Amino acid sequence: MHDRGSDLGLMDLAYLRSHPQHLPTFLKHQRIRETPVAGGSISAASRLTLDDGASLFVKTWPERSPEPIPEGFFTSEASGIEWLRTPDGPPLPEVLVALPDLLALEWVDSGEPTRVGAELFGRQLAAMHRAGAPSFGAQWPGFIGALHQDNAPSAQAWPQWFAERRLQPYLRQSVDGGALSAADATATEQVIDQIEVYGGAEPPSRIHGDLWPGNLHWAADGRAWLIDPAAHGGHRETDLAQLALFGGAPELATIIDAYREEWPLAEGWQRRVPLHQLQLLLVHTALFGSAYQSAVRQAVDTLLRT
Repeated sequence: MHDRGSDLGLMDLAYLRSHPQHLPTFLKHQRIRETPVAGGSISAASRLTLDDGASLFVKTWPERSPEPIPEGFFTSEASGIEWLRTPDGPPLPEVLVALPDLLALEWVDSGEPTRVGAELFGRQLAAMHRAGAPSFGAQWPGFIGALHQDNAPSAQAWPQWFAERRLQPYLRQSVDGGALSAADATATEQVIDQIEVYGGAEPPSRIHGDLWPGNLHWAADGRAWLIDPAAHGGHRETDLAQLALFGGAPELATIIDAYREEWPLAEGWQRRVPLHQLQLLLVHTALFGSAYQSAVRQAVDTLLRT
């Protein structure tokens, strides 16, 4: 039987699922319609249309990047997506191709946020978190944006793990890069040194890990989908706190209320919101510089006042 798609013939979804390794060849020879789309600040992104009309969302490393692709960058994201796909959890796009230099996902048409979708998402997020994790960290290399994230599995209690693996590395990078001053560093280190006073220690949950509002994709099917995870075993409050960053997710109050009905949060969770946000804010100062310095300092100063 003739192998459809061989010799640069047809490339449809069925063929792609059977031969994912052939996608780069089709792209190289421009045998697939490719349209650039917004893909965030790290990866280059495009929409591919196959011969059967199916669309894919494809992420690649920018050609003009001065840095090489970090080893495991795309395959780790694929592993995280599959791990987050849990019964009754939020929808995530199907992973169609995961290669060292390319990640191709199911295309999900955009829609508008709704209260009904937000309530469903809050319950689904609680279900995903409740699926748990064997430890803090993960079994694959960690990345957040273009930065490495230490995913080495750890049996530490959450406060110490979060301080050592999720705050200190990005504080150092931010100071070394000139985004934060010595005074900023001293104040942030004070928060890190007294992290246990904020409480909230819990066993590891199955978390997205980079859940700022832009990584919640409101789809045409009425649901809120998870995209671009930095998945690992972490604290469930981290995902919820990140949803409130940068203007906050649409219908955030509905999401939180539905989540809490499904799985109540521990006492003091509101006081810990800036603590959980601090990780992603430090990632931003490490990646993008002093434009986020005031946001870091606001979170730190709020924590030191409580």
